[in-house]
Amino acid sequence: MNNRKIIAPSILTADFSNLSQQIRSIEMGNADWIHCDIMDGSFVPNLTFGPVVVKAVRKMTELPIDVHLMVVNAYSLIEDFVKAGANNLTVHQEAVIHLDRTIGKIHELGATAGVALNPSTPVNSLTEILQNVDLVLIMSVNPGFGGQKFIPNSLKKIRELSELRYKLSAKFLIEVDGGIDMNNIKEISDAGCDAFVIGNSIFAKDNLTAAIVEFKNVFS
Repeated sequence: MNNRKIIAPSILTADFSNLSQQIRSIEMGNADWIHCDIMDGSFVPNLTFGPVVVKAVRKMTELPIDVHLMVVNAYSLIEDFVKAGANNLTVHQEAVIHLDRTIGKIHELGATAGVALNPSTPVNSLTEILQNVDLVLIMSVNPGFGGQKFIPNSLKKIRELSELRYKLSAKFLIEVDGGIDMNNIKEISDAGCDAFVIGNSIFAKDNLTAAIVEFKNVFS
């Protein structure tokens, strides 16, 4: 496994009227990925944006774009998001009936593939797919809105997933999304997390570059 820790700012809470400058600011802090939350108002109770915005973000940065599809029709949208510039596409175990087929299509289109779990979904529901995915996303809040508090039981799920990865000799990254801040990021890391999706704790700050640097310094 790559031991490098990845900071993936989520633009869900960014200022879209100043998005290009905000992305430059997080680049200056050495952010690793740009995380895009795609919500359809059906699978989750919120509506965000689609491939057009991802395409615009692609023009603003060379950082990998990590797209999280919180939608009911993920299979039909995969190609549009890859064409828009997504490097990784993560779909939800709870929303995708034919998960193996969906992961296969993402790979066929040249992107890396992830699968996400809602807080109430057990890790063992992924046992049959773990050897085929590049990333597993543990939702540490109920998906739909930014600014929520980290659900403590998520640490148990992260540890369980990390142990399962070791047991299977699998290579997937463990990503965590929801309520991550300076008070809990070290504990989340110690549980086995590789990639940290962070929204409000970066974009609510006056100095985005400094906010990224502060998180990066935890692992230096």
